[in-house]
Amino acid sequence: MTDLRYPIGEASIEGELTQDQRMAMVDEVSRLPAKLRAAVQNLNTHQFETPYRPEGWNVRQVVHHLADSHINAFVRFKLALTESEPTIKPYNEKLWAETADAQTAPFELSLNLIDSLHARWVLLMRSMRAEDFSRVMIHPERGRLTLDNTLRLYEWHGRHHTAQITALRERMRW
Repeated sequence: MTDLRYPIGEASIEGELTQDQRMAMVDEVSRLPAKLRAAVQNLNTHQFETPYRPEGWNVRQVVHHLADSHINAFVRFKLALTESEPTIKPYNEKLWAETADAQTAPFELSLNLIDSLHARWVLLMRSMRAEDFSRVMIHPERGRLTLDNTLRLYEWHGRHHTAQITALRERMRW
């Protein structure tokens, strides 16, 4: 049986990217809002409250998590571009998913946020020079991360959570 937590496999963030690889990943980041909207299209309230796996987040929490996580990613990009090796602040994503907004807010709020956020983030990344992607941030738990590493992580992250939703829909025949 496939690990329901990782329907597309675990993230691999090591190594430098070519400019073509970077731009392909940026293109994938730009497509996330539409792919996520398609993944949740026509779900009813009960389906939004269904966990994507036993003891996992429900679909609503996954959508809100993507918004929360990608806001942090955008800020981290900006910090790495404007400061010398900034130490970024991690956050407890499990506790964030338990807050009232993550559990009850209409999913459309986060879909709209992701639309706007990704438009800004993609604009930023497409304006970056190749050497900008070698800029470094310090993550207290992961250590030194380049913007290449970070791009790899968040490109995977969007596909990963969208696949959790689409895999649930396939299993449930929704």
